[in-house]
Parts: sequence; C-alpha cells; structure tokens
Amino acid sequence: MKDLDLPEPIAAYFDADRHDGQAVARCFTKEGVVLDEGKTHSGAAEIEAWKNEATARYTYTAQPHTLQTQGNRYLVTSRVSGNFPGSPVDLRYAFILERGRIASLEISP
Repeated sequence: MKDLDLPEPIAAYFDADRHDGQAVARCFTKEGVVLDEGKTHSGAAEIEAWKNEATARYTYTAQPHTLQTQGNRYLVTSRVSGNFPGSPVDLRYAFILERGRIASLEISP
C-alpha cells in the first residue's frame, strides 16, 4: 500500500477503526453523523453503537489507498477485507471535516 498523506482526523479515524466504538466516536464532532448501509447515525452514542455493532458482526481490516479532495470533502477509497459477503471490496469514505474533527462520514460501495 502506498503511503497516503491523510488529514489528521481521517488518519485518526482509520486508526480508531481498528479498535472500538468509543475510539471511533472520539474522531467526530459532537453533532457528527455517519451514513452507512442506508442508515444515519448521529452523535457520539449512536456512532459508538454503530461501530460496536459492525465489529460484532464482522471481522475486517480497511486499507486506504486513494485520496481525492473535492472542496471541503475528502474522498478516501479503502480496500476492506474480512468475513463478510463479497470480501474484499473497495469502499468510498466521504469525509467532511470541521474544527479538526469529522463532521460527516458517508460510506458507500
């Protein structure tokens, strides 16, 4: 994997993603939002629950390999491998940053 120069909050997210929901939730603003699998998760408690539920269902690793910037949006493509149908798959993570934290994350195929 080539070394990506990810903005600090995004690098912190991918690092936290290898740990637990609490670590992931800390990467977001107080009003942070995650859109994943057609569901919206708002605020630290919902983001923590989303991550913990995903970890309970699947064992996976995410390896970011591409970064594009569109205005205030950062699009990261990551190879996600694990024990889920269709693995491995490239997923697109669309981040919007605010004051050094993630305000919004949308994950899509």
